[in-house]
Amino acid sequence: MERNTMESLYDQRQFREMGHRLIDLLADHIANTTSGKNPKTIDWAEPSTELESWKDFFNNGNADDFFEKVIQRTTHTHHPKYIGHQVGVPAPITALTGLLASLLNNGMAVYEMGMSPTAMERIITDHICKKVGYGETSRGLLTSGGTLANLTALLSARKAKAKHNVWTEGSSQQLGIMVSEEAHYCVDRAARIMGLGDQGIIKVPVTKDFTMDTSQLENYHAKALENGVHVFAIVGSAPSTATGIYDDLEAIARFAKEKGLWFHVDGAHGGAAIFSKKYKHLLAGIEKSDSVVIDGHKMLMMPTLTTALLYREGIHSHTTFVQKADYLLTHTDEEDWYNGGKRTFECTKSMMGLHWYILLKLYGDDIFDQNVTKLYDLGKEFAQLIHSDSNFELAIEPMSNILCFRYVAPQLSLEQLNSLNQSIRQQLLEDGEFYMVQTQLRGVHYLRTSLMNPFTTMEHLGWLLEKIKTLAEKLMAPEPTL
Repeated sequence: MERNTMESLYDQRQFREMGHRLIDLLADHIANTTSGKNPKTIDWAEPSTELESWKDFFNNGNADDFFEKVIQRTTHTHHPKYIGHQVGVPAPITALTGLLASLLNNGMAVYEMGMSPTAMERIITDHICKKVGYGETSRGLLTSGGTLANLTALLSARKAKAKHNVWTEGSSQQLGIMVSEEAHYCVDRAARIMGLGDQGIIKVPVTKDFTMDTSQLENYHAKALENGVHVFAIVGSAPSTATGIYDDLEAIARFAKEKGLWFHVDGAHGGAAIFSKKYKHLLAGIEKSDSVVIDGHKMLMMPTLTTALLYREGIHSHTTFVQKADYLLTHTDEEDWYNGGKRTFECTKSMMGLHWYILLKLYGDDIFDQNVTKLYDLGKEFAQLIHSDSNFELAIEPMSNILCFRYVAPQLSLEQLNSLNQSIRQQLLEDGEFYMVQTQLRGVHYLRTSLMNPFTTMEHLGWLLEKIKTLAEKLMAPEPTL
């Protein structure tokens, strides 16, 4: 059969053969990465080199080698030495739900285009609302990532709290939100998309422990009012991305209630702790929020992107986007939770609820509890290991699975140490055995780990510190004289 025919494109025999081959490749990949058998987490290449490699494959490569090449040329999140970004380690079964969703391709804008996944989504979000501590009037929805979910929540907040209807009348007053200076950049981006500008993004300083300084809330709110800014919302980080530190949600909730503000919790990363019996105390006060964001594709072991956006009062999930589209959306007198196009920024969205549903169906909350608790425990153990070695310094005691630390040498200045730690990270990247990232806090350059992989052990982290020390010694060694 010719490959360039429609018949070959939809040929079930060919699909079956390719599918079996891909599943075998992925099963081997899981075995080789989770065991650490593969020596590298990332096979680093400069962007220009990678581009040329794929150009050459496009023009000259064998299409039968495509699957193998993609696996080879990507970062292996299942490898226990993957300790970089907050990207989850997907459970293998979610590859199958992803396959199912991609092939069936039910867009979910209206109920008849996604009957099963829409019903699943209602079950899932009702369940998570209860875990948060919301009551019977709560509702939730799934959307494509934390960035879009945070934007949607702030649009809901504006609709509920602004003195005029910006959606229909346009902006006639300077509006603003309050947020920690350590909050994820997507909150700042959402505010700018909404037209709030510099003046409308009121960044509250953090304490020496990098948590929002709630003692400053009154002052910053009063200054905003003096400047003619109508503050309509306040955002708590659970936790902040750079440091992994949780804001005091109880204190923020009290302030929000006193000032009549919408209280939103960006729990994209750490909201998953609601499933951990040991660590759910970090989220005390979350039940008093008006809205919460929790990513499934971080510590809940799902593929990107799938995010739950939850509302304490479900009516707000229906009033954010109000516009006429008669060919899609019909008016009903009942709560039409089943027409997702009315409630999400996306019109078409993927059947992401399949991942949540099957994991909860097969394993229940316990599997999420196990994963979050193990990763947070590992963060505390790693911190103790760092404390025990005089070559290293923690930025802050971890509250989660995110740690910032640096290599230190007493003879070096701050500028020299910053340069040294940058070089260490680049050497680690090019070497490829470990994958970790970096950040700057108050002018200090830190190595940053997100312990996302349930197969990472203290032994792996011990090897990492030894490798860093070896690299540092080489980088600091004087160049030989001729």
